[in-house]
Amino acid sequence: MKVNTNPVRGMKDFLPDEAELRERVKRTIIDTYTSFGYRKIETPILEHLNLLQSGDGGDNEKLTFKVMKRGEKLKIDTAKEENDIADSGMRFDLTVPLTRIYANNQGNIPLPFKVIQADWVFRAERPQKGRYRQFMQCDIDVIGEKDIIAEIDLLIASSQALLNIGFEDFTIKINDRKVLKDLATKWGFSEEDHESVFITLDKLDKIGKDGVKKELIEKEYSHDAITAMWFDIGQFNIGEYNHIYLTDDLKKVIEGINLTSTGKFKIEFDPTLVRGMGYYTGMIYEIKYKDYPGSVGGGGRYDKMIGKRIGQDVPACGFSIGFERIVDIMLEEEQANSSIEKLAIIFDLEYHDIKRIYQEAETQRITNNYIVSVVNKEKKFGKQLKKLKDMGFTRFGELTDNHSAFTSKPLE
Repeated sequence: MKVNTNPVRGMKDFLPDEAELRERVKRTIIDTYTSFGYRKIETPILEHLNLLQSGDGGDNEKLTFKVMKRGEKLKIDTAKEENDIADSGMRFDLTVPLTRIYANNQGNIPLPFKVIQADWVFRAERPQKGRYRQFMQCDIDVIGEKDIIAEIDLLIASSQALLNIGFEDFTIKINDRKVLKDLATKWGFSEEDHESVFITLDKLDKIGKDGVKKELIEKEYSHDAITAMWFDIGQFNIGEYNHIYLTDDLKKVIEGINLTSTGKFKIEFDPTLVRGMGYYTGMIYEIKYKDYPGSVGGGGRYDKMIGKRIGQDVPACGFSIGFERIVDIMLEEEQANSSIEKLAIIFDLEYHDIKRIYQEAETQRITNNYIVSVVNKEKKFGKQLKKLKDMGFTRFGELTDNHSAFTSKPLE
C-alpha cells in the first residue's frame, strides 16, 4: 500500500524559505517584548482535560484534541462517552495554561508578572485559508496590574513588534465589554442573552448590519430591541456619535497610544468590537492591517479567570499577535527575503585545502556578518550559480588559483 506523504489535514510542512521567515518573525516579536520587560515561560502541550473544558475557552473547548487514557486506566469496553476514555488534551490557546501555571506558582511569582509565550497550539477545526489545526501563537500578558498602564503597555509593545517586523499603516480597534453590556441593556436585551447577542454582533464585519439584524430575528429576540440595535449600529458609522460611549479609561488609553504612534499607526474606539472569548471583563482590542480581512492580533482584560483557579480574583490582561496571518501576509506581499546576505563558497576537493576553505568561511561570517555555506563545485558551473540564486544566495566566492586570496561576487 502506498504511504500518504502529505501532512495531516490542517497541518503544514515548512520548507527552508518559509521556516526561516517564521523564525525571523518569531525572534523579532520575542526580542521586542523582552525589551519591554516581558519574560518568557513555557508550558506543556498537554493539559488536564477538566482544565481545558472549564468553560473559560468558549467555543474553542469544543475543538480540543483529546488524548486517550493509558494502560489500566483505559477501559474502552465500559466507556459511555469520550471523556470516559480521555483524561488530557492538547492546548487550544496559551491563556488557559498561563492561568494554571500562575495558580501553581503564585507564591513564587512577584506581581506584576509580565510574561511572553510563543508556542504551538492545536484546534480540531475545519481547515481553511488562514486557519490551521496546528498554529503558532505569540502572547504577552500582564498579571496583577489593575490599572490601565497594563493595557497601554501591551498595546505599545505589540505595536512596536509589528513595526519591527515591517508592518505600518495598521489600526488598533478598542472597546470595553462594559460598554457592550450597557449598550445591550439600553437596546432592551436581557442580561442572559448578552453573550448570544455579542456573538452575532461580532460578525458585523463579515455579514454587515442587515445580516446581523437577520440573524437576531432568527434567534427570535424582541423586535424593539433588534430595531434599537440596528439603528445605533448605523449611527456608529457616523464617527463622532461613537464618542458618546467613550469612558474615561478608554480615552486615557487612546491618548497614551496616540502619543507613541508617531503617525505610523492609528488607534480608534469601535463600540461594535466584541472579541469572541466570554472570559473578557473589561477593555478588548484588535489590530487591523490595511484592507486585509480579519485582524493581525487581539486581546483584552480577563480579571475573573485566575480567580476560578485559586478562589481569589487577580487582575490580568493579554494580547496575542496573529502570527500565522502575519506570515501569510508577508509571503503574499513578498516580504519573505532576509536582509542578511547569503554567501556560497564554492570549492573543489582536488585543488583546495578544506581547512583553508572553512577558515575563510568563518572569516566571512565574522567580518561581514554573512550567512555562509560551503558547497562542492559542479561541472555545469553556470547552472550551479542559477540554482544557488534560486536557493536565496546573494553572493558566491572562490579561492584564487594560488589558494591564498579569496574573492566574492554578487549573484546576478
